Amino acid sequence: MKNALHKRQVLEDVVKEVIGRLSEDKLAEVFDFVSYLLTREQREEKGEELDPEKDPILKYIGGVSVEPFAHKIDEMLYGEED
Repeated sequence: MKNALHKRQVLEDVVKEVIGRLSEDKLAEVFDFVSYLLTREQREEKGEELDPEKDPILKYIGGVSVEPFAHKIDEMLYGEED
């Protein structure tokens, strides 16, 4: 147990030191990622799963794989093929 606490403290110290050297933009990205991790951890602890009924945007996952959205999407995004 003591070894795990020591390892955690070392990791926290290293992360704090590295974060201190980041630009404000990169620090904001770190904050976004940490927020995501905390939210995911809370969801896992509660045993929650993604539910399209609670989050309607989930109903549209994969929606761009059907016509007319997917038709020649690479050409539209990246230009004409060689």
